[in-house]
Amino acid sequence: MSRHFRHLLSPGRIGAMELRNRIFMTPMGSNLADEDGITGERLRAYYVERAKGGAALITMGSVSIGYPDGSGNWRNEAISDERHIPGVRALADALHAHGAKLAIQLQHAGLVAMNDMLAGRPLWTPSIPLVGKDSGDMMEGFLEDEYRIFTAPMAAMGEIRFQVMTADDIKALIAMFARAAERAVRAGVDAIELHAGHGYLISSFLSPLSNRRDDDYGGPIENRARLLCEIIRAVKATVGPDVPVWPRLDSQHFLIDGGITVEDAAATARLAEAAGADAIHVSADGHPGRGATYSTGHATDIPNNFVAAAARIKAGLGIPVICPGRIEPEDADRFIAAGKLDFVTMGRKLLADPHLPRKLAEGQREAVRPCIYCYTCISQIFFSRPVKCAVNPETGFELERTLPRTAAPKHVAVIGGGPAGMESARRLARRGHRITLIEATGRLGGTAQFASIAYKPNQGIVDWLKRELRAEGVEVRLGTPATPELLRNMGVEEVVVATGARRAMPAIPGADRANVYSGDDMRKLMLGQDLGAIADKTGWATRAAMKAGAMTGLTKRPGFIRTASEYWMPFGDTVAIVGGELVGLELAEFLAKRGRKVIVLDEGAKFGAGLQVVRRWRVLDELKELGVTLLPEASDIAIGDKTVSYRNTLGQTRTIHADEVIVAKGATGDTTLAEQLRAAGFSVHTAGDCTGVGYIEGAMHDAAQLAETI
Repeated sequence: MSRHFRHLLSPGRIGAMELRNRIFMTPMGSNLADEDGITGERLRAYYVERAKGGAALITMGSVSIGYPDGSGNWRNEAISDERHIPGVRALADALHAHGAKLAIQLQHAGLVAMNDMLAGRPLWTPSIPLVGKDSGDMMEGFLEDEYRIFTAPMAAMGEIRFQVMTADDIKALIAMFARAAERAVRAGVDAIELHAGHGYLISSFLSPLSNRRDDDYGGPIENRARLLCEIIRAVKATVGPDVPVWPRLDSQHFLIDGGITVEDAAATARLAEAAGADAIHVSADGHPGRGATYSTGHATDIPNNFVAAAARIKAGLGIPVICPGRIEPEDADRFIAAGKLDFVTMGRKLLADPHLPRKLAEGQREAVRPCIYCYTCISQIFFSRPVKCAVNPETGFELERTLPRTAAPKHVAVIGGGPAGMESARRLARRGHRITLIEATGRLGGTAQFASIAYKPNQGIVDWLKRELRAEGVEVRLGTPATPELLRNMGVEEVVVATGARRAMPAIPGADRANVYSGDDMRKLMLGQDLGAIADKTGWATRAAMKAGAMTGLTKRPGFIRTASEYWMPFGDTVAIVGGELVGLELAEFLAKRGRKVIVLDEGAKFGAGLQVVRRWRVLDELKELGVTLLPEASDIAIGDKTVSYRNTLGQTRTIHADEVIVAKGATGDTTLAEQLRAAGFSVHTAGDCTGVGYIEGAMHDAAQLAETI
């Protein structure tokens, strides 16, 4: 065991269930089940990989107790019928073979039971809801194509009907949970989790916002928690004392007044313990119509966001507390040692690297592939797509992307040292090929290195890829242009071109002014590269400072640039950004946090293309809090003397002041080098932004597909 994670990696116990460490896989919807809620080979492979990686407990997420009735997602996992048992049994056996335990999170989706809506069945609810997904800004954050996909099922639903639950309905629900738990135990499941959070049916009884009943199930917290406690008692009576049972509770409601408070959650937890719960799993929820809910509650973007609530809840209990919420291993170890929580769940981290627990135990913390918190994984659920991960292209594809050793090793040249090139080199090397990576500049990382200045998590994946190249023995040649002559002299048999996008300045009147920066100009400025090319845009003092940083190596450290930029940047008070996609919005947030007044203009009606929807909701919310002005559908943009003019949707020409203008658009694919090398007789493959801008996700998934073909 690594001495650095002594508490996190120590064995634990919940009830009679012994666990090899304190790391659980967070229950998450995956959309990987077979039709009819069956746990099939694809879903099994997804969970088994996390068991191989050392997680102590795998929890199947949002498993329907009445499928299709009360089920929430396309390809929802289920345990509502005898036909579901064989698949779960096969999963339990496979997980046990790798030393992990299996819990099943039983769920009735209630007000968000999509399959009930589609079938015209009334939604079970404690009371007629007053606040829904159409009550906030969530819909505004969808791009036009996303909005069509998200709302398409609604067109087939007709009018949504509600069934305020009667006493008989409540009895039927309790029996459904008990029968589902009994099937799960017969299938070899080790523990039962009851989903009592996130707006699903049990949580709607717990929340005073959605429960306005005046009977024994409404009013004070003891009544609102009555349904949960009756379900716990029924399940415990069914499965017996040796099978742990616990609820997942919202510790609080964010972004809305009148919901669950931490004191409510602490009281509910005490009542659940008295009813027989063996643990409490803490989570959080928020306004159902606010996009930021999904990165504040649920899968929070805020490090350790639920720990204080977990500690408050634990203080009144005699049973273990399980806590999620963007907790790094070092913090988890510290919190367990301090008695603030007992177990930590990791969702996104185990999608990015299923073998995180094993690597920690082996003393290889630096080998853990980091999550970049881009919300690619969670965003899929809104469009009825299977789970995937931006940085781990094997997640959700465990059966297909297995990296078998090649029977015919080749010498492969990979041209380009960004994420696509590095991941291609890494994967091909793991297959047994001899790899030489050629990068024209003096450093690895490509555009992602620059992007990590504005968005810190990107640096983690760049650093990890660099480490992996060293570990795999990849030869790296920096400062080396790739020419046909070089490749012939090297004797390469295959070539991968991953040279990134071409960034041309769009045809905007005034774009040649000295106070106008393209994306490439910004990269040169911030990284201290080729400063002579932007001499007309910067003063001698700025160039001297950045050159000194480059000579000392400081500008190779994005963390240093992020910190230094909080004190000094060569920009005036007001900056206009032309381009409202991922790059433009990340720059806007970066500059606004450093005290600049920022205006973003875009010809499109929606902002944030390139950002996954859950992260986009958060970025748009933060930009609003920072006072950033967004001007959509701005046409006829022209740059004047410290001004930007544009035509608005009313046909009016408007002019704004801007000390500097950054043009964050114009990137396109560029396969020129690939075509030249093919013409020279080489066998050439392409990956990453040179084939079209796909950011880190596109780079990593392109590399995975390419590695299968050589």
